[in-house]
Amino acid sequence: MRITVDTNVLIRAAVYDDAAQASIAAKVMTEAELIAVTLPCLCEFVWVLRTVYNFTSPEIVTAVHTLLAATNVKVNRPAVEAGLAALEAGGDFADGVIAYEGNWLGGETFVSFDKKAVSLLTVQNQSARLL
Repeated sequence: MRITVDTNVLIRAAVYDDAAQASIAAKVMTEAELIAVTLPCLCEFVWVLRTVYNFTSPEIVTAVHTLLAATNVKVNRPAVEAGLAALEAGGDFADGVIAYEGNWLGGETFVSFDKKAVSLLTVQNQSARLL
């Protein structure tokens, strides 16, 4: 079976906070020929790990890398790497993904009211402007 996972499936498999659901999540993911993981799903995954489960940035990076290491996982890897770079620099995973995808779509400059996001992206040699 080729599946697209929802965030709650990834969370159950990663944190094992509900044994029954975690077992089901692990089984479906292990048996899947392909697991499509969308960017919104990964952004939610990171957000839930941080805000609900109090994961640190290094723990989140490890969780995402563990997911990416599965041979049956398909994801926009360059966008995910951009998100991880932002997270590892002390920023927000979603901001890195947004900046990457915006650039891929033809946007030349990331604009935001978020001073930290603009500063971190600028340090990473990306065009960013604070509004």
